Amino acid sequence: MPAGEAPVAFSDLFKIGIGPSSSHTIGPMRAANSFVAGLKDQLDTVERLTATAFGSLAWTGKGHATDKAMILGLAGLRPDSLDPDEAETRLATIRGEARLTIADGRTIGFDPDRDVVFDCNQVFDRHPNAMRFQALDGAGRVVASEVWFSVGGGFVVRDGDEAGEGGLVQVPHPYRVADELLSVAEAAGLSIAALTLENEAARRPREAVIADIDRVADTMFACIERGLAQEGELAGGLKVRRRAKRIFERLQDRRATNDRPPHAAMDYVSVFAIAVNEENAAGGRVVTAPTNGAAGVVPAVLRYYRDFCPDADRDGIRTFFLAAAAIGGLIKRNASISGAEVGCQGEVGSAAAMAAAGLCAALGGTNAQVENAAEIAIEHHLGMTCDPVGGLVQIPCIERNAFGAIKAINAASLALHGDGEHIVSLDTVIETMRQTGLDMQSKYKETSLGGLAVNVTAC
Repeated sequence: MPAGEAPVAFSDLFKIGIGPSSSHTIGPMRAANSFVAGLKDQLDTVERLTATAFGSLAWTGKGHATDKAMILGLAGLRPDSLDPDEAETRLATIRGEARLTIADGRTIGFDPDRDVVFDCNQVFDRHPNAMRFQALDGAGRVVASEVWFSVGGGFVVRDGDEAGEGGLVQVPHPYRVADELLSVAEAAGLSIAALTLENEAARRPREAVIADIDRVADTMFACIERGLAQEGELAGGLKVRRRAKRIFERLQDRRATNDRPPHAAMDYVSVFAIAVNEENAAGGRVVTAPTNGAAGVVPAVLRYYRDFCPDADRDGIRTFFLAAAAIGGLIKRNASISGAEVGCQGEVGSAAAMAAAGLCAALGGTNAQVENAAEIAIEHHLGMTCDPVGGLVQIPCIERNAFGAIKAINAASLALHGDGEHIVSLDTVIETMRQTGLDMQSKYKETSLGGLAVNVTAC
């Protein structure tokens, strides 16, 4: 890392958006929106817009609502401000009228069946999640064409923009790997959370950082509550029924009679994670943490901290997020958080490491213990494939988040019982995850061409 280059920003790991996928829904919507916004002087000549999804975006795009996301993005909408309850209405209007309102207020002809294409043949070397957007004039001439990549967690990069979003920022405590993070923090006399806050404050006012953390936390808690209140069958054809409400009510009934088994806390953690990922599968408002497919792990562990840990408070929640962001940034920079690149180890595995580090920090763990907690959590997700049945973020994704949350809590507990000394470093595990992802066959990386995605339908 060049001197002063900032670690991955908090906002690049925790994005408020809609389900079911950060890389396949949020990313494409943001890319399409950015493409249209960049037309500016050419906009008055535009009479047609097209969007083509390639690679993993094409193979699982329908199940991940990639087509819908690109259409909404071309219509000028952004996932962080879109009301998920209004999304389907807006899409129905566009389809019904075969018209799209663009940024200058004009409406142009738009046929989703013609103008949105899934190309399952072409693959780009830079990343499996590729899109091409084109603007055409009245004569059918291409006036603008851009290729974008959705590289995980809703983060998008336009082809040719090497730095991606955000560019370079000078920070007081630069680091690239976990060993550097520990040594830099020790030299500065700071906890990982405090160091992360100082780096974030180099990007924007400290008050804005805190406000963003609080907003993300509140959105996560609200997502859990909404998920615990919903019933019915999830769309997509698998006939998966929501379970969180029913399970939560049973847990509450048992609690009211003082019938609490020793594992009751873990039952609550599981249902919190399931609630979030059922919301995600339904296209509800969630927070990438670091992705939508893994969106339930961090909120479930966060609520465990809030509801079950003595002395939990708002400052502890902020510490949780800052430590989690540091770990997530290390993984994103040195390996991947994209299921299309490295499988689910990069999604639920990364989320578990972030949650474990966050919980350990919030409970007063040392920097060495925080690093150890993250290492334990991700080590025991190595090799996990991404094989969503039917291209839907339902099976095995919903339950997998519950197990990721439980592993995160166990990892934090093990680390807190130790002194921070351990044989396998976090850097070693992250590099192992990267290498494992490279070795993993592409059919196990969010294509629905292998694993459960094919065997469930065959049974």
